[in-house]
Amino acid sequence: MKKILSFLVVFLSCIGAYATDYRAALVADMDTGRVLVSEHANDANYPASLTKIMTLYLTFDALEHGRLHLDDYLIVSQSAASAPQVKLGLTAGSKIRVEDAIIALAVYSANDVARVLAENLKGGKEGTFASLMTRVAREIGLSHTNFENSSGLPDDDHLSTARDIALLSMAVYKHFPQYWKFFGIKSWTYNGKTYTNGNPLLETYPGCDGMKTGYTNKSKYSLVATAVRGGHHLISVVLGAENKDVRSAVSTKMLNKGFEVYGINAPANYVAMPAPVTSPIVQKYADDAPQITSAYETGGVGVQFGAFGSADSANAMIKRVRDATGANAHLEPTGTGLYRVRVTGLSELAAQSLKNRATTAGIDCYVFH
Repeated sequence: MKKILSFLVVFLSCIGAYATDYRAALVADMDTGRVLVSEHANDANYPASLTKIMTLYLTFDALEHGRLHLDDYLIVSQSAASAPQVKLGLTAGSKIRVEDAIIALAVYSANDVARVLAENLKGGKEGTFASLMTRVAREIGLSHTNFENSSGLPDDDHLSTARDIALLSMAVYKHFPQYWKFFGIKSWTYNGKTYTNGNPLLETYPGCDGMKTGYTNKSKYSLVATAVRGGHHLISVVLGAENKDVRSAVSTKMLNKGFEVYGINAPANYVAMPAPVTSPIVQKYADDAPQITSAYETGGVGVQFGAFGSADSANAMIKRVRDATGANAHLEPTGTGLYRVRVTGLSELAAQSLKNRATTAGIDCYVFH
């Protein structure tokens, strides 16, 4: 009986310690979507500044479609200038270059700059931009996420999950690989002041190449971290850590566990970060692990590969698309003498992935809704 009581005391104390250490965690393969380790990944949490990953996703989309350019300048409104800390301290009426705005979010998580991007991208109203954020979140498969602002400032209805944050981060990686470099910038100087990236794993974890930190009083400390080893690109998400050290240590632990699934160990000269106070039970999946994107392969989005003056030309493009990407495009007569080549019935994620594969193969195309 004493042994049983002792066990219960230890067990219950571990539960209490776990609850105060962190709330959720996940590690997945960024290329396949395979979930490798998961802890409460579908529980609702406040995402804090991890929200800015979606703000940047929509910024990259605007760049991709020519609505913005890296050298464009954005006007700072009074509303943006009055955003609470953390911020660059931009003054109303001033301007900031788009590329600087992107770096300010990726490196310093500036709330005023997030609002600048939101207002410039969606008619001057952050609330309208937040509605767009939530709509796009649904399109790319974030089923338990609701955005109320562009920065992650406190709002009881502003919620997400570790699983959704991982999916969003992978969407950035797959849809806009040309902009991934921004998440790995370690420091940045603007107007004479140098800002250091809040993600310590960029310095301490071999192969780390991104991505984003977050904190509010309600959300506690969160971190998305990505790393490459042995040909595998992994992502870890930690939400609700008690402090910065815990979120870094748990992120390190999750990435290590993920690489261990592939038999990849840390480099010989690697010095591990201190382990968190507790080690909650984790769920490790076997080869039949769920794919984080698998439920979102169909939808109302498509990719068009051109409109042609003859059916023969259109059929030649259909063959080219199939050979280059494996996708089965079809021919659509327009009624005006042109023949469109399209792949339809896709989710936003699948459409963007197909577009990227086709573009890499030198085929011009665009995503339509």
